[in-house]
Amino acid sequence: MEKIEMLLKKAGQNPDDFRFGDLCSICDYFFGKARQESGSHRVYKTPWQGDPRVNIQKGKSGKAKAYQVRQVLKAVEKMKGEI
Repeated sequence: MEKIEMLLKKAGQNPDDFRFGDLCSICDYFFGKARQESGSHRVYKTPWQGDPRVNIQKGKSGKAKAYQVRQVLKAVEKMKGEI
């Protein structure tokens, strides 16, 4: 859990420079195994319908796309009951 909290903090501080693998670790922890892992996309099931969706995609040079990092952070907050 400590590692995940550290990754969440890092993602919140700089979503433009966050590794895709680290974002996958966060999603795996909170949402379980991805229901789809084809190509560069990973889709995670959430207990709610609609936004925030958890569909992530590897960007250039192994980085996660910034807007998707923000979506994941919002979804994690919702999972934690902070919204």
